[in-house]
Amino acid sequence: MALGISFRGCWLLALLTFSLLIAPAAAQNPAGTGPATPNPEGPMTGAPPGGDRQVPGALPPRGPADQAAPAETRLAKLGPAQPDEHPLMPALRWAYDGVGNIEKLQDYSATMVKRERVNGKVSEPEYMFVKIRHQPFSVYMHFTGPADLKGREVIYVQGRNSGNLLAHATGLQGKLLGMLELAPTGVVAMRGNRYPLTEIGILNMVRRLVEVGEQDIKYGECEVKFFKGAKINNRVCTCIQVVHPVPRRNFLFHVARIFVDDEFNLPIRYESYDWPEQPGGPTRLLEEYTYLNLKLNNGFTDADFDPRSYPGFPK
Repeated sequence: MALGISFRGCWLLALLTFSLLIAPAAAQNPAGTGPATPNPEGPMTGAPPGGDRQVPGALPPRGPADQAAPAETRLAKLGPAQPDEHPLMPALRWAYDGVGNIEKLQDYSATMVKRERVNGKVSEPEYMFVKIRHQPFSVYMHFTGPADLKGREVIYVQGRNSGNLLAHATGLQGKLLGMLELAPTGVVAMRGNRYPLTEIGILNMVRRLVEVGEQDIKYGECEVKFFKGAKINNRVCTCIQVVHPVPRRNFLFHVARIFVDDEFNLPIRYESYDWPEQPGGPTRLLEEYTYLNLKLNNGFTDADFDPRSYPGFPK
């Protein structure tokens, strides 16, 4: 696919420089372990073993537009599978309900923390404030860390800008390159990322989990446990842990955990791990996404996804 890049200045300079814009060079972390953010506050209550950490910060009080999930779709439904069904079915039933509930949300904002293993390396945590609107699918992203990404912004609106995302760097990079247009699935935008920007967000995450779950229920060798009282960012969650004990070509991960906020009935953290390189060795992080300071139904308009609304975007 063509990169779809247009900008002021030298094309080659932009290609080489902007490869660091969306994702910086990943830091090596062979074990794939460690907290989602620096300076964790301590272990989560009721969490499964394995060094999980409580993420600093706090959710603001819910506004009048924020609605808790209906009682019939909340996590009280989660429990052991029936004798004749696959262990994943209770979680899948929740996910089917969850997709419908999330689709009813107009939009949300959050601080997203991301770590991913790409080309054998685990990136250091990336922090970004995000605004996400479902119709039309729209994303505004402002990086707040690490230092080499701080201040950079990205905007994507489905059906606009020829399907490209808009982005800019800061400092000398921003002055040299101005505002860029990138194909979300192009080589530059995908550098250091497991998924394109068009797949960001809680709804896309749950849809992807449903697809994986529907494949996994075709096979055995699956252990599912539910941990009540886990905490992410002081939010009480239910942790759904899925384990595939034996590596098989059919399975995408060894261990996966989904942390569902008990009040919102929304997943606010997902993490998955590969099998150890050696028997008995540590699991290796594949991907980890945490949504902090979640605020629902803000009433975002087109202006929230217009680069002219943000002073940092080149004019």
